[in-house]
Amino acid sequence: MKRMWNVVVFVALCARPAYAQTDLTDQQRIQDLDQLATLFAKHYAAYEWKRDVIGFDLLRLNPWLQDIHKQDDLDFEETLIDYVASLNDAHDSIIFPSNFTANLPLTVDLYDGKVLVDNIDRTLLPKAQFPFTIGDELVLLDGVPINGALESLYKYSVLANSRSTARLAAGQLTSRSQQFLPHAGDVADTAFLTIRLAATGQLQTYEIPWIKRGFPLLSAGTAPLPGRKPYREDNNPPTKTNLGPGHVTPSDFHRHRNPIADDSLPDYMRPLAPFLNGVTASDDMGYINWGAKSPVFAPPPGFVLRRGAASTDFFLTGTYVANGARIGFLRIPNEAPPSVTTALQQLDAEMAYFNANTDGLIVDVMNNSGGSLSFAESILQRLIPAPFHTMGFEIRPTPDWSSAFAEMLTRAEETNAPAGVIQNLQMIFDEVRRAAEQGGRTMPVSLNSTGSLTLTPKANAYQKPLLLLTDELTLSAGDMIAAVIQDNNRGPLFGMRTVGAGGSVVVYDATANTNAQVSITVSLMNRGRLIQTPEFPPTPYIENVGVRPNIVNDYMTRTNLLTGGAAYVQAFTAALLSLIQP
Repeated sequence: MKRMWNVVVFVALCARPAYAQTDLTDQQRIQDLDQLATLFAKHYAAYEWKRDVIGFDLLRLNPWLQDIHKQDDLDFEETLIDYVASLNDAHDSIIFPSNFTANLPLTVDLYDGKVLVDNIDRTLLPKAQFPFTIGDELVLLDGVPINGALESLYKYSVLANSRSTARLAAGQLTSRSQQFLPHAGDVADTAFLTIRLAATGQLQTYEIPWIKRGFPLLSAGTAPLPGRKPYREDNNPPTKTNLGPGHVTPSDFHRHRNPIADDSLPDYMRPLAPFLNGVTASDDMGYINWGAKSPVFAPPPGFVLRRGAASTDFFLTGTYVANGARIGFLRIPNEAPPSVTTALQQLDAEMAYFNANTDGLIVDVMNNSGGSLSFAESILQRLIPAPFHTMGFEIRPTPDWSSAFAEMLTRAEETNAPAGVIQNLQMIFDEVRRAAEQGGRTMPVSLNSTGSLTLTPKANAYQKPLLLLTDELTLSAGDMIAAVIQDNNRGPLFGMRTVGAGGSVVVYDATANTNAQVSITVSLMNRGRLIQTPEFPPTPYIENVGVRPNIVNDYMTRTNLLTGGAAYVQAFTAALLSLIQP
């Protein structure tokens, strides 16, 4: 059930050599750094957490100002990446405009702490010429020991905790995009991979062409500096009255208002929609079945598929029998369906079937790429059969937040929303205004249509024992589902700790001269209780901490890779059976 990584071969359009070129002045670089830092200072919800616990103060720019004078434009972009990466935030990244990518026709990942091949495109790498196979170990890349190659990619791969970051870095060993790696255009025509063959233990080196697409950008390009010549000199500078009809003055900080759509929301929730995104900057990180309908493991023996075969099925569901018990299986790939209304109709039908025909339920949010926070809560209302405490969000009350809550309250009043909802929204709006006047963040508030931190279950919510599968790629809205399940004692979590992407994210245009976009965490998830971990002080936050499983079991082993996760499937089945048949 693994996703095959199909490579489309493009003729390399990159005939020009990639060379250093400097077009931005020091003053323009300072402007870009200031703009980036100002955006974070204004909007970043986790500032105090990163300053006090992670040890990075985003307001201190002296180290970065010292770097910008001696670099070309691409190296300056690297400095901006270093600044954002220092936050160690899975949601936050800076993206530069480029269509250049370079890929090798295979993928690798970390299994048992080693970089192993886990997918090969045999149309481009025929076995006769490239006899390595899945499970073989990548030891050197272009002569560089693989641990060193991994470390060089960490700053482009930040995912809130070291294990998740290392796995993303492994994916970038064979997949480069200049949107995230300014010097991606520097890759040679071929890569030399030294691989240890598991069958013989021998090291073999293979020369494999990079598949390149697009044009690598060589610099940020020239731009006139305001206040200095050349600039237009005339007696009639343009004004709002002579720019022509339909003109819109551009803004360096225009928000991309393209949130994940939730068509199940009431109309009064629309102003809050841009703040309900729980996703990363990239939809595809190169992992097997990242955010996909198919699980990372092969189906259990005797598995009977219900949903998942049709392209219109958002979930993958089915049943299987173990030790006389009928077990339901629900795969939640992400929280970003094409239509939330349709997805919930499908989920309602599955919950009705599972309640009537199963003894327990496995819910899989491994490799979950996140999505709509409101959809995540709707899923939880179908998994938890009693009133439950949902996630609170601390927000830094910018004018964007304040105006969104004001408009939401206004629309709720105009459309005669229930009195309890209007009262809750009024309390949230008052808390946002209080925090805006006093500075800092709000108390944890609800971001759902009820305005309450207590949600009621749907009538068809699953009633029987439940086990949730998590891993280090369970991200954002997936983090949230795991936390709420655990906090309300709905069932044990099985697997590994989640990413720790603990908030919602908005994408902004960030820098005028390098034309970068930046994604910023604009709220901070608060679980409503203190969590004890070895690495952090007691905290209610998910950010960096992640959600820790009740039953630890690591899927990322060579044995699981080669067997489709047979041991892993057997272990989680046994864990659920212990709940069904104590």
